[in-house]
Amino acid sequence: MPVMDLFDLPGKGVLIGLDPGTKTLGVAATDASRILCSPVETIQKVKLAPSLERLLAIYEERGGVGLVVGLPLNTDGTQGPRVQSVRTLISNLLKVRDIPVAFQDERYSTVEADEVVRELSFTEQRRSDRIDAMAAAMILRGALSRLEAGK
Repeated sequence: MPVMDLFDLPGKGVLIGLDPGTKTLGVAATDASRILCSPVETIQKVKLAPSLERLLAIYEERGGVGLVVGLPLNTDGTQGPRVQSVRTLISNLLKVRDIPVAFQDERYSTVEADEVVRELSFTEQRRSDRIDAMAAAMILRGALSRLEAGK
């Protein structure tokens, strides 16, 4: 199954959000009714295969029907080397398991997530453990907002 448009994902069910970083994968999930977006876990990307296995395990545990992946566009909207890295990651994921995948612009998700985590007054270590999963939740929230608006 190729990467699709956000509006082509299944219309109902749990969506899993992914904030792919160079060292981690932030994971979040919606509830079945797609009202809530919650951070789930930050997976350390030591090796690709175990990272993808853990991501797919979360997808199964949560009953995922689609994956929304943050696409790290440059601030001017152009695609740089990080975008190609994310596309390669998803290509490798789709070789392991054929699941519906859509991209969501994530330009400011990490900044927003950092602000939220700081407001929650986590310790520095706890903040770094949660920021990527929180960014994944922000990516999902943005996707749900787009779906709601129909744009």
